[in-house]
Amino acid sequence: MVYVTVASKVEAEKIAHALLSERLIACVNVIGPVFSHFHWGGKVDSVEEYLMIMKTCGDLFTVLEERVRVLHSYEVPEIIAVPIVDGSKKYFEWMAGALNH
Repeated sequence: MVYVTVASKVEAEKIAHALLSERLIACVNVIGPVFSHFHWGGKVDSVEEYLMIMKTCGDLFTVLEERVRVLHSYEVPEIIAVPIVDGSKKYFEWMAGALNH
């Protein structure tokens, strides 16, 4: 799974559509708004964002990361991959088919 935060729902939809069309992700959940608090530019900042939770295969991460960087509005976007340790066999079969793997 890959987590990405974005500035707006519109941006999330744009990135989701591109990554789905390119078969870099099998599915994405867009959650929001979420409220993020972080260090930036020497101070603590807070913003409203949308969280994207993407399902993909590990061997697609490098290409997915590059595409997100191109499509994303942030100077340093959050792009974090987290391994899936287990799950439904049927779901994994569906994912493989959706990703042409």
